[in-house]
Amino acid sequence: MANQENKSSVDKRNNIIVIVLAVLLVVVGVLFFLQRKNNQQMVQQLNVEKDSIKSELSRMVVAYDSLHTENDTLNTNIELAQTKVQNLLTEVEQLKKASYAQISNYRDEVNTLRGIMRNYIVQIDSLNQRNKILMAENKQVKQQYTEVKSQNQQLEEQKKKLEQKVSLAAQLEALNLEATGINRKGKDTPKSNKIEKIKVSFTLSKNVTAKRGSKDIYIRIQRPDQLLLVKSKDNVFRFEDLKIPYSAMRTVEYEGAELPVNIFWDNTDEPQLMEGVYTVDVFTDGNNIGTTTFDVK
Repeated sequence: MANQENKSSVDKRNNIIVIVLAVLLVVVGVLFFLQRKNNQQMVQQLNVEKDSIKSELSRMVVAYDSLHTENDTLNTNIELAQTKVQNLLTEVEQLKKASYAQISNYRDEVNTLRGIMRNYIVQIDSLNQRNKILMAENKQVKQQYTEVKSQNQQLEEQKKKLEQKVSLAAQLEALNLEATGINRKGKDTPKSNKIEKIKVSFTLSKNVTAKRGSKDIYIRIQRPDQLLLVKSKDNVFRFEDLKIPYSAMRTVEYEGAELPVNIFWDNTDEPQLMEGVYTVDVFTDGNNIGTTTFDVK
């Protein structure tokens, strides 16, 4: 009788163990299924992002084909940038199994390359715009005068007409605009190995119709190879529905009277400046209010 009871007890324990093992097996199976489904979703998301990056890089390659300028140096830089885009596209296309880290790195590279392309577009548009203005002004001068004068006389006449127009409009002007290199003692110097700062000085013109108050003034300094001096890719301002980079900026309080302004580019953390002619543009209120050049030897 005791043996039968012991056997029955053992059978019950065995049945319980079998049930527990069966439940555990079901739970493990469900967890494996959910994990596999989650992994499949992650892979699908990564593939979608990869395809998005490929599409954007392909559009950038095509967009670069449409960028043309008569500036040989700028054309060379554009070709190099396009090659980087094409190489990155090839690398992404050959990627078999992507990780989140890889996709994130590719997205950062795409954003950087997009910013470089936008900068080239701005430079080309600026060059084209200047050429159009000069062509229009030259045509106007030819219509007004029967005898063609020297280029200096044409530029002087254009300057007088622009000054007359500006005096009647709300747009400000950077008067007596000058840019020079200065050494550590604050003295002017054209020598590339001595320049620690670039000083841009001018006077905001008197204008009773211009809006008064706080004004942000931006300068863009272009090297002889047309590349812009910048401290950070985040240093941008709005100009003609675009956000374009600037070299340095300053906020002033304008009350309608002439206002002297000095803005500095700090070159202490930069390599030695390239020799040649630098171009400086001054912007405020969404307008280009002055342009000048200076030599670095």
